[in-house]
Amino acid sequence: MSTYTITCEQLKLSPKTWLITGVAGFIGSNLLETLLKLNQQVVGLDNFSTGFQSNLDQVKELVGEDCWQNFTFIEGDIRELADCQKAVKDVDFVLHQAALGSVPRSLADPIITHQSNLNGYLNMLVAARDEGVKRFVYAASSSTYGDHPALPKQEDHIGKPLSPYAVTKYVNELYANVFGDAYGTQSIGLRYFNVFGKRQDPKGAYAAVIPLWIGQLMSGTGCKINGDGETSRDFCFIDNTVQANILAATTNNVEAVNQVYNVAVGERTSLNELFAMIRDQLGGMNPDIKTLEAEYTDFRKGDVRHSQADISKIKDLLGYEPTHTMSQGLQETTQWFFESLSSN
Repeated sequence: MSTYTITCEQLKLSPKTWLITGVAGFIGSNLLETLLKLNQQVVGLDNFSTGFQSNLDQVKELVGEDCWQNFTFIEGDIRELADCQKAVKDVDFVLHQAALGSVPRSLADPIITHQSNLNGYLNMLVAARDEGVKRFVYAASSSTYGDHPALPKQEDHIGKPLSPYAVTKYVNELYANVFGDAYGTQSIGLRYFNVFGKRQDPKGAYAAVIPLWIGQLMSGTGCKINGDGETSRDFCFIDNTVQANILAATTNNVEAVNQVYNVAVGERTSLNELFAMIRDQLGGMNPDIKTLEAEYTDFRKGDVRHSQADISKIKDLLGYEPTHTMSQGLQETTQWFFESLSSN
């Protein structure tokens, strides 16, 4: 039996109280769904800047009224310390997902990225410290590796950040270290590698590549590939990311605390391969999609050429074992989006 399976069984027997910031977002709503199904008490904080009420509505429908009674929603902003203080009241664990993602967005507006990802993060960290929460788990980012050329990426070797977003995520880690040394705050940072899955927003200028391409192909248009298509990423299915958060919050391994971890599957997929996989899977549901082609455009500023994670540390210290490969997760994701977008 896996560490994660054992942990989930223990949580069912001894429920805890969790705060999820950014609960109406993609990752936040998936964390909410899992925790409610485990009969946990959950508080959610969101200002709907990038999250959606529809995500919460879908979770409510999936978990049922009885589980939904264990959820308390607070509409608030992490940039307001009072909202953070209200949200952390009497919680055991904080899963801090609220942030403004996207490298291009941070290049277009570094100030608002700084306000959310640094001022908001620090507010949450201070509130968690003052409330004495057991563990502060936060969304870090693979962008922290910057221009370091080595593959696979190992946690102790990073390069120069290539975007304001990457800077904010690196500073998050520095703050967590300082709070651990100065105040004894227990934290764990999770460096996400290209997370994807259900309820990820397929629209807008800063949509992630997988939902963006699924939406474009389903609408009958081709997709734009930045560069020559040989840029590669370690795409990580949402279920793996949820597992990492729950293991990080609940681990009793003292050596595992006040660390940062890669959250990925340890594989690398090029954009050309990704496009072919999505088109083939959707083409099996709608044959017209099989003929659509991609258009190649300029490389995107701030992007690294290749990214792949070494996940040995999170396996060794947290007992993490991905339940889905990239291709397995993509099959579930394309099926979900096909059904979801077709019904709208």
